[in-house]
Amino acid sequence: MHPMTREEAHEIAFGLKENYPGLQPFLMARNPFESLVATILSAQTTDRQVNKVTPALFAAYPDPLALSRADEEEVMDYIRSIGFFRTKARNIIRTSQKLVEEFGGKVPNTMEELMTLPGVGRKTANVVLANSFGQPSMPVDTHVFRVSNRLGLSRSENPEECEQDLRKLLEPEYWNYFHLSIIQHGRDICSARSPRCEICFLKDHCRFFASLESEGKSC
Repeated sequence: MHPMTREEAHEIAFGLKENYPGLQPFLMARNPFESLVATILSAQTTDRQVNKVTPALFAAYPDPLALSRADEEEVMDYIRSIGFFRTKARNIIRTSQKLVEEFGGKVPNTMEELMTLPGVGRKTANVVLANSFGQPSMPVDTHVFRVSNRLGLSRSENPEECEQDLRKLLEPEYWNYFHLSIIQHGRDICSARSPRCEICFLKDHCRFFASLESEGKSC
């Protein structure tokens, strides 16, 4: 198939929004601090599992000041059921300390400042900017990376390249909802091991599906 055009990319974005209306951020959070901590915790862990542990965590440590003073072992007890809980406990405490010491207890709203915080990479910063501050952002997780490459929206070998490819193809006004809807599509239809190509409403745009058809294969 031909290279992806901006027009076709927007058709994909429209199709995703039409089929997944009304999506909200997947991580439960009432403010930027909770969004930041929950997103740090979500690395290599399901959003569902994070949402199980954060209510008790935030009841015990409702703000950066409280968490900055927390005992690491006690924080670990709250998040023990998620992956890499030791490292994450250390990171959210250190991040809270930095928020208190350098940002007046507030979560910063720029990519550069967010990425100075322990445990915060580009994807985490993008999620916080999108979900908490409404800034046009393109977080690339495993679902976004996989589905974008299958569709042909990107031919990247790493998430940062994929993010830049998507930013070039789509207008900023579409970025935040696109990332939510393509995650949902990756969960519901375009799964890693057994994609359900036969029911996919995007298969006419999909380079992966086209290559299978040309080889006489199926998903």
